[in-house]
Amino acid sequence: MHEISIKAEEVFHIGNFAVSNSLVLAVVAMILVVLASLIIRSKLATVPGRLQGFIEFIFEELMTLMDSVLGSRRKSLQYFPLIATIFLFVVISNWLGLMPLGPITFDHSPLFRAPTTDLNFTIALAIISVLSVNILGAAAIGLRHHLGKFFNFKNPIMFFVGILELISEFVKIISFSFRLFGNIFAGEVLLLIIGFLLPYIVPLPFLFLEVFVGVIQGFIFAMLTLVFVSMATVPQEH
Repeated sequence: MHEISIKAEEVFHIGNFAVSNSLVLAVVAMILVVLASLIIRSKLATVPGRLQGFIEFIFEELMTLMDSVLGSRRKSLQYFPLIATIFLFVVISNWLGLMPLGPITFDHSPLFRAPTTDLNFTIALAIISVLSVNILGAAAIGLRHHLGKFFNFKNPIMFFVGILELISEFVKIISFSFRLFGNIFAGEVLLLIIGFLLPYIVPLPFLFLEVFVGVIQGFIFAMLTLVFVSMATVPQEH
C-alpha cells in the first residue's frame, strides 16, 4: 500500500525550482485541454457529426445555465471561455488522478499525483478564479466603482460593509481551495484503502462514484466562479 501523504512529493528539479508529482499531472491536464480544443476546432463542420453535435449540446446547455445566472446571452458569450476552461481543467485534473499511475515512480517517489489533491494547486486555482472575477468586475463597471465596493467612505456603516466585502474575497480563496482539495483527496484515500483491503471488483463502484464526484466538483468550482462574476459585473446600487 502506498504511503498517504498530504504534501505532494518532489520528483525532480529544474535549476532551483522543485517539480512535484502533482505539477507534472497538472501540466498533462493543461496539454490535454489545449489539444482537445485544437482538435475540436479543426474538425468543426457546417453539418455537425455525432461528436460535434454532442459537444455543441453540452456547450448550449452550459450557455443556457449561464444565461439564467447572468441574465444576458451577451454576457454568457463574453465569460463562457473562462467558465468552460475552469470546468474542463478541474474535471480532467480530477479524472487523471483516478488512472492507475501509482506504480510509476521516479527517484523512489510516485511520478504522478492528481493536481487537485495538492493544496498548493487548489489555492493557486482559487487565486486565479478570484483575481479573474475582480478583473472582469473592474472591466465591466469601471475600476473606481469596483473598488468602491470595498472602500466606501460615505458613512461608518458602509465603510464597515466594504471591509467585510474585502475580507470575503480572501475567504472565497480559502473556501474554493479547501472544498476542492478535501473532496478529491478524501476520495483518492478511500479508493486507495479499499483497493488495498478488498482489491479487484469491490473498488469499481467507488471508482465510478469518484468519476461522478470529479465532474460535480468541477461544476461547483465553475458555477461559483460564474456567480461571483455575475455579482462583480453589476454596479453596487443594483
